[in-house]
Amino acid sequence: MKVNKTKIDANKQVAPVSAGALAIPDSPSSPDGLRRYLQDITKFPVLEPKEEYELSKKWRDEGDTAAAHRLVTSHLRLVAKIAFRYRGYGLPMGELIAEGNIGMMQAVKRFEPDKGFRLSTYAMWWIRAAIQEYILRSWSMVKIGSSAAQKRLFFNLRKIKNKIGAVGERGLTNEQAGDIAQILDVTRDDVIDMDQRMSGNDVYLNSAISADGDGEKMDMLVEPSESHEAIMVQREEQQGRQILLSNAMAKLNERERDIINRRRLKDEPDTLEDLSQIYNISRERVRQIEVRAMEKLQKEIVGNAA
Repeated sequence: MKVNKTKIDANKQVAPVSAGALAIPDSPSSPDGLRRYLQDITKFPVLEPKEEYELSKKWRDEGDTAAAHRLVTSHLRLVAKIAFRYRGYGLPMGELIAEGNIGMMQAVKRFEPDKGFRLSTYAMWWIRAAIQEYILRSWSMVKIGSSAAQKRLFFNLRKIKNKIGAVGERGLTNEQAGDIAQILDVTRDDVIDMDQRMSGNDVYLNSAISADGDGEKMDMLVEPSESHEAIMVQREEQQGRQILLSNAMAKLNERERDIINRRRLKDEPDTLEDLSQIYNISRERVRQIEVRAMEKLQKEIVGNAA
């Protein structure tokens, strides 16, 4: 089985090495490759809780790369499952899986087994974050802010439109936009603006300006790209925000963490009614716990960022 050799270092970015490496199957680059990849990753066994805990301790305390290898490979099916949820964005599935695998490695690097929750619960956030960041970088037609509300809108608009039967129409009605805005806690104008951008068509820059074929649209553009240094700084800032959020989430108790995950970080956020039934408490109590948890997160993030 062909592998891509990648090393996890506790203090550095994931980087290729020639020996002593963390080896995982190559992400697929074709339909046949995808089928082979999905077959290959089923060969890695799912870890029992005790075994996962012991391997996590070995990696954290001893830097045991063999332990890290087993932690990552045992969760490759989880990565693929999450990646498939984003197949509607027109990007190669192999690239989505590859980005998700990087998120999985980041999760293993920072996982604290003594916190009392499973690696899969912790890793889901890192996997989704890595895939979503890649999608946002790749979609030429959508330039959105980095706020959580804008990202939630981008990644949930299509699903909610399907649910309310708004697919295939020229545009959302005011009533539909208002309903979606209420569900995702954004403004109606934000919903309409995002829908217009996501419903637009890409313009190929090498297409002709006029019918006679003189010149290309690219010739009329001013070079807008940032320098390599600026891109690296932005990437490091994004990673820093992810780390701050992850560390802050670890400070919450299990119920608070679960409610924040379900209400703020889930692809399709749960409603207050859903959570009130899960925890057998009132919707108002769920809302109070969510508000309190968000205040804790904000205080922790601001304190660590200072």
